[in-house]
Amino acid sequence: MVSEKLPTRKEALGFLKQSGCRENVIKHVEVVSQLAVTIAQAFIRKGYNVNVNLVEIGALLHDIGRAKTHTVNHAIIGAEIARSLDLPESVVSIIKRHVGGGITAEEAKKLGWPDGIYVPQTLEEKIVCYADKLIEGSRPTPIEKTMELLSKELPPLAIKRIRDLHLEMTAVVGDCKCLP
Repeated sequence: MVSEKLPTRKEALGFLKQSGCRENVIKHVEVVSQLAVTIAQAFIRKGYNVNVNLVEIGALLHDIGRAKTHTVNHAIIGAEIARSLDLPESVVSIIKRHVGGGITAEEAKKLGWPDGIYVPQTLEEKIVCYADKLIEGSRPTPIEKTMELLSKELPPLAIKRIRDLHLEMTAVVGDCKCLP
């Protein structure tokens, strides 16, 4: 049975190591997690209801699938790993919905993914997805640079979803000092 109890930060980092994630991936998720928490706190200051603990743990575990692959499929593999660890569905959803600005049902079908929703739905999912786009390796990067890099491998509609996510996030947090 899947637990609804979130793991601690220490447990999440242990899951990454236990699954075989390399140090550079662990460093990346730690930096993404820091930024995601900062963004979540900015949302809270604006009156939004955000589960900051879920954001932190989801961000730490979002790339657990990179223990097995560095392709886009790391989202699906990561969700499978998370389920095998009996992690809450809220964490599994963050993992499977964090790539690009989300993956449409049509794109998922072309990738051979199981039927499902792969576009971030909740505020927590959106915050983790967005924070991930603002960190290249373990360094902050402007969203424009991320979109430029990803436009070499993703179709225009995928880049539009990233831009739309950026606009949705900045409409609330504005020129938050948290953004690169």
